[in-house]
Amino acid sequence: MVTEFLYERFLKSSGVQTDTRKIAPGELFIALKGPSFNGNDFVLKALEMGAGTVVMDEDRGLTDDRIILVEDGLKALQELALFHRLQFKIPFIAITGSNGKTTTKELIHAVLASEFVTYTTKGNLNNHIGVPLTILSVGLDAQIAVIEMGANHLREIESYCRIALPTYGIITNCGKAHLEGFGGEEGVRKGKGELFDFLRANKGTAFVMWDYKYLRKMSHDIPEIITYGTEDASLTGQIISSDPFLEVQINDGSIGKIKTNLVGDYNLPNLLVAVTVGRYFGVKGETIRNSISGYIPSNSRSQLLKKGNKEIILDAYNANPTSMRVAIENFEARKAERKWIVIGGMMELGENSIKEHQEIVELLGRYSWEGVLLVGGDFVKAEHHFRYFADSVTAGKWLASQDTEGSTLLVKGSRSMQMERVLDFL
Repeated sequence: MVTEFLYERFLKSSGVQTDTRKIAPGELFIALKGPSFNGNDFVLKALEMGAGTVVMDEDRGLTDDRIILVEDGLKALQELALFHRLQFKIPFIAITGSNGKTTTKELIHAVLASEFVTYTTKGNLNNHIGVPLTILSVGLDAQIAVIEMGANHLREIESYCRIALPTYGIITNCGKAHLEGFGGEEGVRKGKGELFDFLRANKGTAFVMWDYKYLRKMSHDIPEIITYGTEDASLTGQIISSDPFLEVQINDGSIGKIKTNLVGDYNLPNLLVAVTVGRYFGVKGETIRNSISGYIPSNSRSQLLKKGNKEIILDAYNANPTSMRVAIENFEARKAERKWIVIGGMMELGENSIKEHQEIVELLGRYSWEGVLLVGGDFVKAEHHFRYFADSVTAGKWLASQDTEGSTLLVKGSRSMQMERVLDFL
């Protein structure tokens, strides 16, 4: 009954907010708790800022018709999201994986939004708070929804599926990410595979990168499997060029060549699944091509930037051993002179952390660079002859004193390393 009553308030609101710093008049504010904050402390502020309804889970003796008291704020948010999800009979596409989730989501949204009213995850709202907020942002006029799901431990994707109820799913890949939480690479596959488990149990459809044998195995017995890859798949494509931007030949007479603004051939699977999803839902080939060609990455994800006569590949949103390795190898293959690499430490690797950082150092040592700067994390514990800096600001200041004119730089690291700050000094 509480959820139904809250849903009536939700329908009358202008949206849902959990941060009073961002609240707008008429929004429904849900007070959440974390290790270092308690949303219940900001209930009065939310009301002062014009919140239409406030949900709190601590009785502070406040009397206001706009306040709804619940047992648990997070549970109320998630149950409200599920109730909203049940109002739809449209495709819900869930995306997870170790790398490429957000780029894949953005490409698929670009393609589908050209023909359908499509709602998708904003930014990286892909966790236990972000997934329900994304679902609640889906308007009643929606024709398709695309939901990104991140995870760093087992049973997490499973819990999101119980709220989002996806009818379609994509696992981009399973790499060395969040090893600490998943307990190793096998744990990563099991955790990400919870999406396929849900589709299998609920007669859903999976879009599967057929080049990856482990995804073939993980997707077995799903009622409908749509494949994509470089060969032996429903839709295939090959790289024509990736210097500087990825250009792909789609082996489909209606699409042909797609020129993109994406850096790195590791974006090929992300592009192929976007084409595959578009084709599945009946988007015209020319529209698919134009939608992908027009997509420009942002938010520090494989961005190609210019600063004077310097060229910079900024990929400072996510870093794990798998993505770091392919970024370095792609950069090494790039036709450019005076290559600099500035990379930050990788997080959440647990007992594997020093070993994984050491392997990246050894990979760097196989090639010739103008310069290599290692920043933070367990690079400090690895054996190497490269320059090491405790943080990105210190690294940026040192780099500013060097002659980098006419250089090409790769700047990459985990989000917590704030590697984009290096650019302030170039």
